Amino acid sequence: MTHMTRVRTSAPALGALSAAALLVALAAPTASAHPGPAPARIPFTQATVTAAGTPGTYEISWQAPGTRHVAVRAGGRTVASGGPTGKVTVTGLPAHADRQWFDLVPDHGRGLHLADRLIKLDGAVNFRDAGGYRTRDGHWVKMGEVYRSDALDKLTDADLAKLKRLGITTDYDLRTATERGSAPDRVPAGTRYVVADVLAGSDMTTTMPTTEAGAVAMMTDGEKFMVSGATAKSAYRKVFSGLTTGNGTLFHCTAGKDRTGWANAALLTALGVPRDTVTADYLASNDYRAKANAAALASMTPEQAKVYKPLLDVRAEYLNSGFDEVRDAFGSFRAYEKEALGLDARGLAELRRELLV
Repeated sequence: MTHMTRVRTSAPALGALSAAALLVALAAPTASAHPGPAPARIPFTQATVTAAGTPGTYEISWQAPGTRHVAVRAGGRTVASGGPTGKVTVTGLPAHADRQWFDLVPDHGRGLHLADRLIKLDGAVNFRDAGGYRTRDGHWVKMGEVYRSDALDKLTDADLAKLKRLGITTDYDLRTATERGSAPDRVPAGTRYVVADVLAGSDMTTTMPTTEAGAVAMMTDGEKFMVSGATAKSAYRKVFSGLTTGNGTLFHCTAGKDRTGWANAALLTALGVPRDTVTADYLASNDYRAKANAAALASMTPEQAKVYKPLLDVRAEYLNSGFDEVRDAFGSFRAYEKEALGLDARGLAELRRELLV
């Protein structure tokens, strides 16, 4: 069956990344290991793919200064094109694909392999690709290698089949023993399951706050513990030690926003992604979890909801408290990588070699 594709193009001036526009997936094949000329530079400074409301419809935008023409390809054919700055809407693509990939091909330089960042599942709302961002020096974090998620206990059989096709090989569970016992993970058969309990032995969740200010303090204190707490350092060291052993790595907690959020913020920072991009990725959980959070708050009295909302949110001040703790406890992020995450110079180089293009 031939799918008809309609394309609407425009070329607006694109601003900085926002949390609402974070459904990005960016990557390209790794450079050849054989001696030869240096690989061509990637001319793209920005690119996003966003699944629209209509199945099979996607919005793709990009900025590629210095190019004259960019072709957008899907399924082996060109479905749109534009100049150095472009925004297109492509319709008529397969509506039920596990993940729709696009190739952005410039008239010179290296191209990008793109998809919507969100992996749509029946049993999870915050399952997304951890990569897809440009670093300060012009590299890109590969897509399809590392994933982050909320709880996996409600995944359906169809979800598990999709994750199997996506190549999930290792699952790092960042939750406590109580969380794991009450809601055990469902993962594809053959997936390696690893417990990396960030809060093990801490009293972070034993006493619930009674005021809004207390809830905010609980979240900022929790972020600091994720940086310098002994069990947190041990858990994240375990995760980072496995990030270069193969693709298809997944890490998750219950909401996929706090313990998972710091894991991805630390990963992106180690890879050289700018701080504002790291923050935008962190804040995106507010968008992905908006419906679930609203339902939870609607079940409470207004007074309860006021206290509980800071616990459901991700806020820049939470993430900033983590980075402040890195500075106060370790002096620099590089020292944190080495002392807490176990990334010496060789390990960091290996991480970047595996996850950057």
